[in-house]
Amino acid sequence: MGQIVAVTGNEAVAYALKQVDPDVCAAYPITPQTDLMQRFSSFISNGLVKTELILVESEHSAMSACVGASAAGGRVITATSSQGLALMWEILFIASGLRLPIIMPVVNRALSAPLNIHGDHSDAVGARDSGWIQLWSENAQEAYDNTIQAFRIGEHLNVRLPVMICLDGFIISHSIERVEYIDDNVVKDFVGEFKQVNPLLDIKNPKSYGPLILPDYYMEFRKASDEVMSGVPKVVIEIGKEFEKITDRKYGLFEEYRLDDAEIGIIIMGSASGTTKDVIDEYREKGIKAGLLKIRLYRPFPYYEVGEALKHLKAACVLDRADAWGGSYGQLFLDVATSLYTYSHKPILINKIYGLGGRDYLPQHAVIVLDELYEIAKTQKVRVYKEYIGVRE
Repeated sequence: MGQIVAVTGNEAVAYALKQVDPDVCAAYPITPQTDLMQRFSSFISNGLVKTELILVESEHSAMSACVGASAAGGRVITATSSQGLALMWEILFIASGLRLPIIMPVVNRALSAPLNIHGDHSDAVGARDSGWIQLWSENAQEAYDNTIQAFRIGEHLNVRLPVMICLDGFIISHSIERVEYIDDNVVKDFVGEFKQVNPLLDIKNPKSYGPLILPDYYMEFRKASDEVMSGVPKVVIEIGKEFEKITDRKYGLFEEYRLDDAEIGIIIMGSASGTTKDVIDEYREKGIKAGLLKIRLYRPFPYYEVGEALKHLKAACVLDRADAWGGSYGQLFLDVATSLYTYSHKPILINKIYGLGGRDYLPQHAVIVLDELYEIAKTQKVRVYKEYIGVRE
């Protein structure tokens, strides 16, 4: 059905964007995203897409241009990383508040200071509550597939929200992997024609975007936004089932790996999932019932579904590739802990911070975590609830 290629994650995502052929792209370079937009711009210069490329002077300007183009009635994309996402901060809330389905790959990278161009989750996790849907990827194939599905999810008439597709900087963005591309016409049919909703360029039906709302209606507006976001998981599952029919690749809110009968488990996002799965297989061979839950939809976080998937475990560890300074625990840990809060019987939960600034996540780190979980499950005693792993002594 498709073409099997050896490509980087950036190349795979750029190709997915090329297959969708959006109306407008506002671009600004930042490592490790630069290669992605450079590849997409080559499709434009070679006449392979009709996209209008806007070269701007900053990421703040890029998102501002995207907001204008989307409000005008176009299918709009951009991409960024790290400080670029941080510079967009003001406009992220405007894009989501105005219900504009802008699609943005985020090639995850550490935030400064000190300056670090390598991958961790600090950027997108820091923007987790800006009203954007977030889809996380384990590898280049998932980044490609998530990008295609993002258009259907964000543009769904019951959603109309912007979407970030997150992929780990360098580990996914610059590593060459096996990826199966879908045929162009199949992607076109799956994504469909863009449906305009209240476009500003419809001059026969004039309208206003972003009017002033004072205390009399602001809370009602925010409540309505929350209700829209609460319906996103249903749409993600629906689109995932449609995508499986054309690819045989299954996508849901998260992936459960050997979790059904597990007694201990790891919860994780991104590229480290693959390494962890390999180590879990080794522990299964030793008779230890270990499993993994890999988060795909991080925002809105599927609290009920995650709680149901984990409630039977004796002990579990959440691995965060970011840390919430002053928040005591990592951000993913806090969400997972919340998902289990209402259960009277639940696993003992611990938190490990790993891989910051591109520090390698190695099989022995998963071994350390699983050994500790095994002891906790046996003794019901916890040595420490949160610590950094892989840190120099």
